[in-house]
Amino acid sequence: MPTDRTGAGSSDKVTLRVAILDIDSERRSAAAAVLSQIGHVGVTEISTFPQKVDDLTEILKDPYDVVLFNADCDQDLAFDLTARLCGDARINVMAYSSRADMKLAVHLMRAGAREFFTAPFDTNEIVAAMERAASRCAVTSQESRAASRLFVFLGAKGGCGVTTLAANFALALAQESTGKTLLIDLGLPLGDAAINLGIKTEYSVSNALQQSDRLDARLLSTLVVKHNTGLSVLASPSEFSDKKLSPDSLDRLVSVAREAYDFVVADVGSRIDLLGTSLFDRSAIVYLIAQVGITELLNANRMITQFFFTRPDTLQIVLNRFKPSDLLFDEKKITEALTRPAQWRIPDDYAAARRTRETASPMVLIDSPIARAIREMAMTAAGLTEKAEKHGLFRFLR
Repeated sequence: MPTDRTGAGSSDKVTLRVAILDIDSERRSAAAAVLSQIGHVGVTEISTFPQKVDDLTEILKDPYDVVLFNADCDQDLAFDLTARLCGDARINVMAYSSRADMKLAVHLMRAGAREFFTAPFDTNEIVAAMERAASRCAVTSQESRAASRLFVFLGAKGGCGVTTLAANFALALAQESTGKTLLIDLGLPLGDAAINLGIKTEYSVSNALQQSDRLDARLLSTLVVKHNTGLSVLASPSEFSDKKLSPDSLDRLVSVAREAYDFVVADVGSRIDLLGTSLFDRSAIVYLIAQVGITELLNANRMITQFFFTRPDTLQIVLNRFKPSDLLFDEKKITEALTRPAQWRIPDDYAAARRTRETASPMVLIDSPIARAIREMAMTAAGLTEKAEKHGLFRFLR
């Protein structure tokens, strides 16, 4: 069972939530004793140690700013645990060992660990590490409050309709809200968000990434194209490129976009390789798109349990092309497969989809069940629930 204790002088406010994973009670208590001397630190001792990476879902049910774990286990398991935990950008991963193993420390750092300690613990090292973690958390929190809202559309599998939903969601967001909205198509190497919206573009994401060293709001404004609804679009390249995407360049693009726009919508297709970028920081709302099929549900389950188990509040599951009469599984089995209920169900609307293909007009602009469902998503994302209720959009199941 987890044991909680609060740092000295922290009775009124806990600013850093730390979990210690170690089956050895003496080492665990020693680490907790050092941490409890630090003000404003809440410490949770967890005596259960994961035997495999998937066990983290059950062990770490609550959100933590720091996860400190004993790396004196199988080294492959230690590296895998570090990589999995680092999939959540809000967690500061730290490890310790009973031996001063520099090779182990380097490997863990490469896997994403922020700090490495040798037991018995040096109090000054622990205090300094927690101060650095607190500073990172404070900066992230401040940036999240000051920046715009970021919505990321990720597919459990290719072909499940991510781009269609992202493009129409962004357009509805631009129409229904008063905020500036930008759609970024990261479906590299070739994306079709612009085609979905019926617009032509001269520049693309590649232009922004290649000029990341001088990218600012002014330059970004010259690279986007405006839809007649007011939505700005930074399209995917129309030609193949052999240049690899730089995480630092992408982080710069996201940062500039969030400074310049109130709402930023990113279509990442099914690119889980972008999970370590700022697209997936703690302030982003991630819409995981899946269909009710064996492959899609299996992929969704893997992604949720491996990458999103620590963000129950910022992950929203969307079941696309949802047709109750054709379901192979009942609601209970779908929920079990997804590990949680889906927040959104976008109806299977063949007539609207066909009309969109034939007219090159975004489906959200023509009234239909699918258009109303997407508009409900957008209004809810923008905090316009009263407007959605007035339009009668909440008659659809979520």
